[in-house]
Amino acid sequence: MTKFSRRDCMALGMAAALPLDPAFAAKSAAKSAAKAGSAPGTLNALAASKGMMFGSAIGLDSTKEGLALLPPEVLARPRRPISFDDPDNRALIIRECGAVVHENELKWYVVRPDAKTFDFTRADKIVRWARANGLKVRGHNLLWNAMRWTPRWVSTLDFGSRPATAAEKMLKEHIFKVCKRYGKDIFSYDVINETIDPKTGQFEDTPFTKYLGWNVVDICYHAAKEAAPHAELVYNDFPSWNPDGTHRAAILKLLEYCKKKNLPVDALGVQAHIGFPNTGGIAASRDEKAWVKFLDDVAGMGYGLMITEFDINDKPLPTDIKERDRAVADLGKAFFDIMLANKATRYVMAWGLVDKHSWLQEFVLRADGLPQRCAPYDDHYLAKPLREAFAAAFAAAPNRPAATPS
Repeated sequence: MTKFSRRDCMALGMAAALPLDPAFAAKSAAKSAAKAGSAPGTLNALAASKGMMFGSAIGLDSTKEGLALLPPEVLARPRRPISFDDPDNRALIIRECGAVVHENELKWYVVRPDAKTFDFTRADKIVRWARANGLKVRGHNLLWNAMRWTPRWVSTLDFGSRPATAAEKMLKEHIFKVCKRYGKDIFSYDVINETIDPKTGQFEDTPFTKYLGWNVVDICYHAAKEAAPHAELVYNDFPSWNPDGTHRAAILKLLEYCKKKNLPVDALGVQAHIGFPNTGGIAASRDEKAWVKFLDDVAGMGYGLMITEFDINDKPLPTDIKERDRAVADLGKAFFDIMLANKATRYVMAWGLVDKHSWLQEFVLRADGLPQRCAPYDDHYLAKPLREAFAAAFAAAPNRPAATPS
C-alpha cells in the first residue's frame, strides 16, 4: 500500500502552521515536487489527456450540529472511518486526483454552529493539505437549500419585522465570509445545492425561500460572483436518468431562469449517486434517451457539466463480490460514456475513492450485512473494475478544450 513519504508529511505539517493567504498558496504550489495526479496512467492524467480533470471528496469527523441532523436509524449504526484521517486514502488521492472537494466541511451545519459564529477549522485543514500537495479544491457548498439539512438554529431564528431583508443579509454575509477567506485556493463553488424537491419540481420550503422565493438564486449567485470573481459558480443537484422527468424538467426551468436573469451561473453539477432498480431515490431504472436530451439541453443553454459526487449503490446486487464488482463497473461505464460524450462535461469527482469511507456504508445497508462495493478502490486500496471503467470511459471520450483551472 502507498504510504505518505517523509516529504509529504513535512509539507502537510508546514502548511497547517501557516495562514490561508494567496501569496503562500502560490509559493506552495510552485515548490511542489510533483503535481498531484500527473503520473501517466492515473485517472487524472487520463482525464487531462481529453481536456478534463478527475478528483475525489474527502472529509473529517462529524460535528455535533451535523450529527443532530442525521436520521435516528443512521445515528444508531457504527460510524464509517474518517477519510481524511486515513494516510493511505490521502496518498491514493494525491496519486490519482487533480482536485478534491469538501465532503461536509463547508456546509452550514459545520461552518455555522449558531447565527453569530463561523468555524472554519475543518475546512481549513483540508484546504491546507490540498494546497501543500498540489491539489485543486472545490467548495461544497455555499447554501444547501433543503430543510432537512438546514441547521436547526436557522429554522427557529427570528428574522425580525423585515424578514426578507434579514434573510438576504445573512446569505450575503455567509457567502462573502467563506469566499473571501479562501480566495483563489478554491476554484469552484457549488453556490446552491439542491433547492428543488425532486418529487414535485417545486422549490424546497426553507426559511430563505419562504422570505425570498426565487430571489434566493439571484442573491446567492450575484454575491458569489462579487466575492469570488475568479471562481466557477455551479448549481449542484441530483437529476437522474430515471423515467420520471419531473426533477430534470424543474432543473431546466431553474437554469432557464438563471439565463433569462443573466445570473453568473457557469455549470450544472450532476451528483450521480446512481444505482440499480429497487435501490430507491435516484437509483432506479433508466431512460438513456431522455438523459442524453437533458444533458444536451443544459449544454445548449451554454452551461458546463460535471459529475460532482459519483458513487454506485449496490444494495440489490448478489452477495458474490466478483459479480457485484462487474455489475457496478458496467453500470458506471454506461453512465460515464453518456456524460463524457457530451463535450460540455468538464470533470469527474468521485464521492470518495475507497469503499469503507463511503456515506453509503452508514445510510444504505445491504440485506446480507456486507459492505457496499461502491467506489473505485476496495478497503485494501486495491483497484476494482469500477476504476477500470473510469479509465476506459476517459480513453473513449472525445477531446475537448481543456476546461480545468490553471
